[in-house]
Amino acid sequence: MTALLVLSLTLVGVAGTAVVLSRRPERQVVTYSLFGLTLGVLFLALQAPDVALSQVTVGGAVTPMMILLAIRTMDKDQKQRREREDS
Repeated sequence: MTALLVLSLTLVGVAGTAVVLSRRPERQVVTYSLFGLTLGVLFLALQAPDVALSQVTVGGAVTPMMILLAIRTMDKDQKQRREREDS
């Protein structure tokens, strides 16, 4: 059990560092999703299956999709503004 906990904590640390070191927003979202999944594994190792399921659902899927949608919307708005300025 201790080895699994140490491995889970290490994976969370590596994934968190990868999120921080990512420069492009799209890569940050992907690494953030992986970070959410590793947190879910950690919660499972800590014997909290309900928290793990919530984390995987929200932190691994829903939030990254919402962030990607916001990024695409902002990119689309910027493109439209540039086209208006050029006209």
